Amino acid sequence: MDSKEVILLKKALDRQKKARIQAEKILENKSKELYDVTHHLKLTNSKLENLLSEKTSELDGVFINIIDPYVVMDLKFNVINMNISAKDFLGYDHTKEHINLANLVHKDYLQYTTTSFKSLLEVGILKNYKAKIIVKDGSEKYVQINSSLIYNKERKPIAAQGIIRDVTHEMEINHLLAEQKRQLNIIIENSPLSVVLTVDGKVIKANKTFTDLLGYSEAELKNISVKDISTPEENEKSIRLMELMNSGELDNFSIIKGYVRKDGTRLLAKTSVNAVKDDDGEVEYQVAMIEDITEQRNLELQKERLMKELEASNQGLQEYAHIVSHDLKSPLRSISALATWLSEDYEEVLDENGVFNLQQIQEKIAGMDKLIDGILKYSSIDQDSLENIPVDINTVINEIREIIFIPENVDVVIMNTLPVINADKTKIHQLFQNLMANAVVNIEREDGLVQISSKEYDDHWQFSIKDNGVGIPKEYHEKIFKIFQSIGSGGRSTGIGLSIVKKIIDLYEGRIWLESSVGEGTTFYFTIKK
Repeated sequence: MDSKEVILLKKALDRQKKARIQAEKILENKSKELYDVTHHLKLTNSKLENLLSEKTSELDGVFINIIDPYVVMDLKFNVINMNISAKDFLGYDHTKEHINLANLVHKDYLQYTTTSFKSLLEVGILKNYKAKIIVKDGSEKYVQINSSLIYNKERKPIAAQGIIRDVTHEMEINHLLAEQKRQLNIIIENSPLSVVLTVDGKVIKANKTFTDLLGYSEAELKNISVKDISTPEENEKSIRLMELMNSGELDNFSIIKGYVRKDGTRLLAKTSVNAVKDDDGEVEYQVAMIEDITEQRNLELQKERLMKELEASNQGLQEYAHIVSHDLKSPLRSISALATWLSEDYEEVLDENGVFNLQQIQEKIAGMDKLIDGILKYSSIDQDSLENIPVDINTVINEIREIIFIPENVDVVIMNTLPVINADKTKIHQLFQNLMANAVVNIEREDGLVQISSKEYDDHWQFSIKDNGVGIPKEYHEKIFKIFQSIGSGGRSTGIGLSIVKKIIDLYEGRIWLESSVGEGTTFYFTIKK
């Protein structure tokens, strides 16, 4: 090897040495950079791990402390995780036993659950899923679940999570309300009263009674307004009342109004309307109860007409009775005067027979006069206006004792303190006087007794007048209250007294009856409304 080759080789070695030194320096610098990066990555990774640990801890805390039951399951309904509330509610613990949520669903809700789960897979969320489930202790509960899917980093669904709310009480209330509504609808539909629901004057529901009443179907009624089925003269008043109700000034009202049937005929009905309000106090709709009173009103009008006719008839009867009384009493007075003159002028001529006959004439005239007065009293009872004032019956009895003839062998006894009643004193006086006179006149025994007593009831007084007279046969118990009916009084009765009694008691909407045994006596009972 010559010197040139040695020189070239030496230069090459020098270049190689320099290159190695330079490469080592570059490697040293890069190693330092790599160390720095590695150290930085270690620090960053440590921070990320700490942050992840913190976030995981926070998430676990939230998961555990959610108030409502919270469950995570795989896509085959197997529970992956559940919070304490879910464990308490369902009665299961996923850390101790395998739980498949599909097995908890009631059989009636399986098909609905399958459909709902398909919707969850398609949409990603499921809102307000409601079903009945059976928890571990065997009890049935209604739940409402809001759930969503959980995805991996490739956005593929791997699980589902959901919050469960116990709505058992709510569902029971809803079922109860639904049943009550069903029963109410049955009652309304079968009610003898017409029931109508309206909003803004439009019919939204009507029961069969109302559709039958007007001749419309329910569908037809929904296409017309209340105004269309009301008589024109009633509309203005009804509209004004409904406006007051809609404004909140009126909660309910009742009116008598006319309605027009589909065939054009009219009817009259008592209509009671009530407002149904929402939670804010706004009127949602009105409920009307409608009672057809057409026949009742016609009967009232007929009654009024008959009462007027009766008043006119009674007025005519009274006038006729006064005319007849005058026409009858005039010749009676003449006959009485003539009999008196005969007995006075021919006293020395008349034998015993003649005197007896003239006395008989006078007695018959007196009886006829009494009969005519009785007829006048009977005919005027309905005509006299009643002036009701407090009347002490004890005082009335004592006054009658002074007026009527009571033989020495008859005692009149008040058995208890009699009441003060609100009535027409004259009528009450007539009533008791006729009954007491009737009792006294029918006593023939030496120890005659008339007992008067009373009882108080809620809405009326009951009086009784008892005697120990001759008694009344059963077949006459009804007849004696009719005019001109009398028995067993030896001609001392006109047959009008008890008919006057009956008429007065009728005025006070009372009733009269008797209990009697022939030979033992009679008790008359009668009532007077308070």
